[in-house]
Amino acid sequence: MTAIPENKLQAGFIGLGAMGASMARNIAASGQLSAVWNRSPSIALRFASETGVQACANPAGLGALCEVVCICVSADPDVLEVVGALSPGLKTGSVVVDFSTVSADTARRTAEILEQRAVSFLDSPVSGGVEGARNGALAMMVGGDQNVLQRVMPILKTMGKRIVHMGPVGAGQSTKAVNQIMAAGINQAVSEALAFGEYQELPVERLIEVIASGAAGNWFLEHRGLSMTHNRFNPGFKLKLHHKDLLICRDMARKLSFVSRVIESTIEDYARLMEQGHGDDDISALYRLKRPR
Repeated sequence: MTAIPENKLQAGFIGLGAMGASMARNIAASGQLSAVWNRSPSIALRFASETGVQACANPAGLGALCEVVCICVSADPDVLEVVGALSPGLKTGSVVVDFSTVSADTARRTAEILEQRAVSFLDSPVSGGVEGARNGALAMMVGGDQNVLQRVMPILKTMGKRIVHMGPVGAGQSTKAVNQIMAAGINQAVSEALAFGEYQELPVERLIEVIASGAAGNWFLEHRGLSMTHNRFNPGFKLKLHHKDLLICRDMARKLSFVSRVIESTIEDYARLMEQGHGDDDISALYRLKRPR
């Protein structure tokens, strides 16, 4: 088991998927990770053998070892299930930080559950994809008590380059919803514009080079433009997960009587691609619907 440097919090990590595994590795590299748990035990055991941290048999066992518990799972029911299993083992005064993308209502419900055990909660969804997780360069949008955020900041800094407090619990997830709608709009714009360029038989590499250096330049164009036009759609960010996030955004928007054509059109497009078996592709697979035949 990795030795924890003096005066550093002991953290545990639950959820070693494409994002979570890299995030946990960055905490481990700083000497602040003591335990992990994953729904598939073989993944946790492999991670433990590679890093020297402990693989726990269940979430409650992890909670008993750690002052800070980080969660990174896929959906609202997963978060609530993990927190239910985790709660009996948590120490009074410990902190749970959820990096999953779920609804603001689920974040607030999670905080209520943990408050009954005198445990603090932060909702801290992230943006930056697999590359950002691997490089410790994620953007983190945090909801919860600012003093609690400052307490766990040394752990968050191992994973994120920009960590911003957005308000009370739920504000982090509300901010992530804005991010996911914007990402959908950028995906629509870039894929459609590049398809328009291909219809005109423009040289795609030069097209991307010149546009990326001007006012229409953006991260998605730079990092996904060439791969999408060459029919490479390795994630990245899985299309089915963005679809799940946009369903959350649509539910939040409807409660506010807010109409978003970007949400509706992207949900519809992603559903078509998922029916064709492309749910595990990167979101840039939207180009499949736009490109010249």
